[in-house]
Parts: sequence; structure tokens; C-alpha cells
Amino acid sequence: MGPHPAVAAIRLAVRRVLHDILTELNTPAGIPATAAAAATPVERTPERKPERPPSPLVLVACSGGADSMALASALAFEAPRLGVRAGGVTVDHGLQTGSDLRAEEVVLRLRELGLDPVESTAVSVGRAGGPEAAARDARYAALDAAATRHGAAAVLLGHTRDDQAETVLLGLARGSGIRSLSGMAAVSGAGGRYRRPFLQVDRQTARKACMVQSLPVWDDPHNADPAYTRSRLRHEGLPALEKALGKGVVEALARTAQLSRDDADALDTWARQAEAGVRDATGGLECAGLYALPPAVRRRILRRAAIEAGAPAGALFARHLEEVDRLITGWRGQGAINLPGKVVARRQGGRLVIRQG
Repeated sequence: MGPHPAVAAIRLAVRRVLHDILTELNTPAGIPATAAAAATPVERTPERKPERPPSPLVLVACSGGADSMALASALAFEAPRLGVRAGGVTVDHGLQTGSDLRAEEVVLRLRELGLDPVESTAVSVGRAGGPEAAARDARYAALDAAATRHGAAAVLLGHTRDDQAETVLLGLARGSGIRSLSGMAAVSGAGGRYRRPFLQVDRQTARKACMVQSLPVWDDPHNADPAYTRSRLRHEGLPALEKALGKGVVEALARTAQLSRDDADALDTWARQAEAGVRDATGGLECAGLYALPPAVRRRILRRAAIEAGAPAGALFARHLEEVDRLITGWRGQGAINLPGKVVARRQGGRLVIRQG
């Protein structure tokens, strides 16, 4: 008799991601790295055997919640079957009383699953961008450091299809454009470090997998706190949408994210290719060439130029780009446009110059 359907679903999702990682590392998918190395013909002397390369390490970021515990259990099951080492990291944000003790409990649970190495790392959460953004920035910085420290090939994150739907709605509310509607990528971070196996798995499946495996989970009270935007969306917004539009809203929003990501990726590629044609010998942007491009492509070029000049990506909004765009499409002799990061955009003799100060 096979595993429960919920357990089978999460294991399959993790298995697919591990196969992808192994393929990218030039290790035959489905064959343990050590076995693959042993199968490769190598000239050797009787006195000395060649060293086998270590198996790749994959870490799971685990808060102790149902999503990440389900992910950790699936990784612990699948990794040894594919010749992958599995470890775990839990981040103590220090935002609640007893968070250090809770982090120690998560470490113990991960070790009981057979993960190694396992560690807890404490962070200091700032205030920039609001509490949710500040906690996220601190968390990813800690995960980056842990991955580097252990030489991990990837870090698995437990974001589910429900999380993706919430992210799309938040992007829609901000009016940030198609890239914001594309939600979270299945692969992200420097070198594709972060992987999200559960973007096609709903939250209930992950919770059910924990229940049938008798895995203890912790429900973060912040997830039910109406002070947080995502919490209100989860407990009020999405249920209201499903009541008004019927079941299937979460699936539709997740599908929208994938379609939007495909479109955004295509437009980004177009913009990179078109940028070379509108740059002059001094590196400035030719306004006539920019004017001839579709707005979606032109504004991507402007955004890239502003970021390269020093504007923080997280502080560069659509309204900034609209003002810069008017230097090209609505030129009436207006003055320079001030952008975040002390970056200034101005039109000079048919050229758009974007630089600091």
C-alpha cells in the first residue's frame, strides 16, 4: 500500500525539484552523485584511489509551520534516494516571546527527520519597508549566509499555491504591473539558489501530509493577526472572493501568475535586446529610438538604466518611470526628474541621461 495521497503529492513535488538540481549540477538525475562518480572511468594507481566528489547539499528553510514541515519531511525522504544530502535552517526573527525556544524545537524536529546539517540562526529585524518586508529581508539574508557557509546547492522554500494567489492579489492592489502579477518564481535568487517545490500544491495538502505523518506543526500567530496585510487577505479577502466568484479562485490566480511570468520574461528579453540599439557611443539613451519602442519595452529599459545608475530597485515605482517616460513621449522642455537613490534623469539634446546627482 502506497503513501497517503497528500504525502505522495509533496514527495513528487520535491523529487522533481531535486532532479532539476542534479541535472543542473551535471549529475545524472535519479543516480546518486557518489554512484555517478564511481561509474566514471578514471585512471588510477594501485596505491591511491581517486577522491569521490561529495554529494550535493540541499537545505530546507523551516519555520515549524505545516508548509515547511511537510517540505522538510519530503526532502528527508527523497534526498537519500537521489544521492543528495539534506539539511535544514530555521530563522529566529526574535519578534515573539520564546522564539528562541521555538527555534530549538524546530531544530530538534528536523534532526529527528534525519536532516544534517541543521541549524538555527537569529536575526535582527529592522523597520525599512514595514514589518513584513523587514522580516523577509532579514530572513533571506540569513538563508543566503547559511547556504554559503555550508556550500549548499539550493535552499527549498515552502511557499504554496495559496501563498502564490495572495502574492498576485497584493501585486494587483499595488498596481505595479505584470511583473508584480507574476508572483513568486519557482526558481529565484543568485544562481537559482531558492527553489519553491509547492507552488502547485495547496496549503491544505501540506497540512494533511503533516497530520497523516504525525508531524507536530506550529501555527504562527502573526499569520492570523489582522495587523498584517497578508493575514487580512488570507482570512478575509480570499474567502470573500471565493464566496462572490465561486471555488477555483486560488487556482486561477496561481495560473495567472505563471502566464504573467511568461509574458514578463519575454518582454524583459525584448528590452535587453532593444537596449543595445538605443544606446549611443557615450552610453546615453537616444530619445528617438526609445520613442519608437512599445511602452512596455521602453519602460523596462528606463528601469534598468535607473537601477544601474544607483536607484534602489525596491524603491523605484511605476510613477517614477512614468515621469521619466514623459521626457521621451511628452517633451515640453521640462526639467530633470529626481529618482530614489539620488539618481537624476534629464533630457539633453535628444538624449536621455540617467546618473547620480
